[in-house]
Amino acid sequence: MIGKGLRNEAVIDAMKSHGAVYFGAIGGAGALIAKSIVAEELIAFPELGTEAIRKLTVKDFPAIVIIDSYGNNLYKTGREKFQINTL
Repeated sequence: MIGKGLRNEAVIDAMKSHGAVYFGAIGGAGALIAKSIVAEELIAFPELGTEAIRKLTVKDFPAIVIIDSYGNNLYKTGREKFQINTL
């Protein structure tokens, strides 16, 4: 998946079960990211058009793995790292 927002625990659990990752991208960077796609394969839901599920082959991909296939979540760990203890 590619996006720029949080994912809930149900999605993260499904990612772990299926070996998926979640890439974070800067909003509005779609044209830049699209230039990195060297091949694509339609996997499911062709009737959804641009929202169909596709397998992408990329080169020099300008995105960051936010949630890996083990459930490690940069949104969570990044915030915890810089959280100020107010107690």
